[in-house]
Amino acid sequence: MSSAAENGDATPGKQNEEKTYKKTASSAIKGAIQLGIGYTVGNLTSKPDRDVLMQDFYVVESVFLPSEGSNLTPAHHYPDFRFKTYAPLAFRYFRELFGIKPDDYLYSICSEPLIELSNPGASGSLFFVTSDDEFIIKTVQHKEAEFLQKLLPGYYMNLNQNPRTLLPKFYGLYCMQSGGINIRIVVMNNVLPRSMRMHFTYDLKGSTYKRRASRKEREKSNPTFKDLDFLQDMHEGLYFDTETYNALMKTLQRDCRVLESFKIMDYSLLLGIHILDHTLKEKEEENSQNVPDAKRSGMQKVLYSTAMESIQGPGKSGDGIITENPDTMGGIPAKSHKGEKLLLFMGIIDILQSYRLMKKLEHSWKALVYDGDTVSVHRPSFYADRFLKFMNSRVFKKIQALKASPSKKRCNSIAALKATSQEIVSSISQEWKDEKRDLLTEGQSFSSLDEEALGSRHRPDLVPSTPSLFEAASLATTISSSSLYVDEHCPHDRTALYSNSE
Repeated sequence: MSSAAENGDATPGKQNEEKTYKKTASSAIKGAIQLGIGYTVGNLTSKPDRDVLMQDFYVVESVFLPSEGSNLTPAHHYPDFRFKTYAPLAFRYFRELFGIKPDDYLYSICSEPLIELSNPGASGSLFFVTSDDEFIIKTVQHKEAEFLQKLLPGYYMNLNQNPRTLLPKFYGLYCMQSGGINIRIVVMNNVLPRSMRMHFTYDLKGSTYKRRASRKEREKSNPTFKDLDFLQDMHEGLYFDTETYNALMKTLQRDCRVLESFKIMDYSLLLGIHILDHTLKEKEEENSQNVPDAKRSGMQKVLYSTAMESIQGPGKSGDGIITENPDTMGGIPAKSHKGEKLLLFMGIIDILQSYRLMKKLEHSWKALVYDGDTVSVHRPSFYADRFLKFMNSRVFKKIQALKASPSKKRCNSIAALKATSQEIVSSISQEWKDEKRDLLTEGQSFSSLDEEALGSRHRPDLVPSTPSLFEAASLATTISSSSLYVDEHCPHDRTALYSNSE
């Protein structure tokens, strides 16, 4: 799992410990990435703009970069390597769609050394972030890179129809070959900005089977927690205003249906929570730490890359919110069950997992031993439904409209009940007046019955001054049925009374 490494710890104390990936030093990988992307993107600018064709998704360009340099490539102090670029024209279109200019892309990746992040998952992938916090570069397995290639035409169609999405934004797929080893990398948007402190980070799948952060992960300065941890820490969920909640759920539903159509499962929602309601001292410390990032305002601004921009529909823009308060960094405003003001950063990650044969076997085996519905690996349709249900019922909630104060509410309800009850009782009274007028001419035997029925209006102890709707309706039904009973069963009594009066 490569889940939440987007906001992993870039620990300065461990910079001397050189990591390796496929027996290649991470420093050599970072250098090759910058040299290779610098060459391929620069070379791409000479190609004219045109529509993306189907064959463009399957093009692979390759260039050899020897350490001594060549007529086309600069010299470098890394081992000789070959750099491959997959679907260069298609990915150029994706970058243009999100407003990323070639110069900005090159500046972000190649101007400063890449920063390595720790990976809380078990995939063993390496994660790098650009110095301006814009892009994440991740190493992927051969199967994942192959699946992304197959996904590109559908991904292209989906982005054309709906650029507002929480799905990963893929900006490039590359492969570095050196010493018989292939290292594939993908460039994506950065979900969690490092300049904004995440007080809590969660990797949520909607599954409960073994979904708790390990002890090793908890010991980190910025651990990534899981579903069971969220249910324990945030048991009441996170609250949004109605418009934001509806936009978020609509985006999640649409994205999950796209993933289901591609038969993708085992993805996660990476959720970062920044608590605004902290002490002034903490804020001052954060501001002092964020001074170097003040230059971001003059740098590139990737469209749709923030959480707030990703969930808003057509015709809306998060720019107004961001410009009013630049400190939000595009976070989605929310509240905790304690009333704390929050900024949320989120995105769907790990979508390069197809429901292949091995996944089917893995789920079947786990379902025999455990409850199959709680296992993370599941068929895509069930996975999407469970994921959405968990987000809708356990994680994200809508702030209900402000309720009237008890006194006002009581007054309003009493007035409404009074009006209703008076209308019912007055209609009943009129009915009995008519009945009484007819019967009094024939005799006085029913006077006791009249008094019993009409006495309710003069006896507050029998009918409350503010009866409930249920009581008023019951009274109407009872009296109406009584009048029907009298009408149907009293003709012979009337005759007897009449003869007695004579």
